Amino acid sequence: MAVPSLTEAAGGAPAPAGRSPWRLAGGRLRRDPAALAGLAIIALFVLMAVAAPLLTALNGHGPNEFHPEKIDKALAGAPKGAFGGIDGDFWLGVEPGTGRDVFSRTVYGARVSLLISVAATCVSTVAGTVLGLAAGFAGGRVDALISRAMDLVLSFPHLIFMIALVSVLPEANRMLELVVVMGFFGWPYIGRIVRGQALSLRHREFVDAARATGMPRTRIVFREVLPNLLAPVLVYATLTIPINIGTEAALSFLGIGVRPPDASWGQMMAKAIDWYQVDPTFFVVPGVCLLLTVLAFTLLGDAFRDALDPRGADR
Repeated sequence: MAVPSLTEAAGGAPAPAGRSPWRLAGGRLRRDPAALAGLAIIALFVLMAVAAPLLTALNGHGPNEFHPEKIDKALAGAPKGAFGGIDGDFWLGVEPGTGRDVFSRTVYGARVSLLISVAATCVSTVAGTVLGLAAGFAGGRVDALISRAMDLVLSFPHLIFMIALVSVLPEANRMLELVVVMGFFGWPYIGRIVRGQALSLRHREFVDAARATGMPRTRIVFREVLPNLLAPVLVYATLTIPINIGTEAALSFLGIGVRPPDASWGQMMAKAIDWYQVDPTFFVVPGVCLLLTVLAFTLLGDAFRDALDPRGADR
């Protein structure tokens, strides 16, 4: 059975003949300056994270190499030179107190922040989509049970419980623990969205027609319902990544996130608190990276939402 377009499933006007809703959305995105700017910034940071070993090799300084000659011990370890010790060898200066290269720690911090945030978003999106589909399509006791579980998780003050959970877990793999904890507290949001959409779609004509042909329930869910939920799920995932980036930075800033020797932007900003009056560069560099990354994903998520809105005009 043919699946209706995203536009038709949401009750809007059908897409023009020969042009799928995804192609229309792609055209809108290409004409959106905010989307292009966000995509360019994201591509830059992703490339920086992927190429971190190559970039540090070009720079000549590893993220955990100490350079005592670059700090002034008479000034409690403040970097020598202007702007945190920036020169031809240390492109963004050095870390106060240790002399570690800020550029190298920044690019490795991008790898950690993006990896944790994207992985946690995948966990929460997959779990929320599966459970939301089960609740919305099955109904009855299954719906009641999953909905109460959503309400229970949403009732927790998330940051406090994340701090408590991460603190008591054994430090076998802190990055994996952060992914699991952040994904656990994030799934009810997409679960509610998917559940509401599934409740609306399960009584649509194309689903009733599929039932009439004897199609199994599982096949109806994955062939008829799930494809029409891809747009809201995609928008949700794009807008959740910057939230998870901020959460990881906050946990690392508080000292319960990524542990040394791994680098993290939140961890760098926590170390910079004691030095921002003497060496503001060390505080500004990870702060600007965090700001740009969160802003870029937010712009891209908003652009996705506008482009995939079936009731929006073709700009």
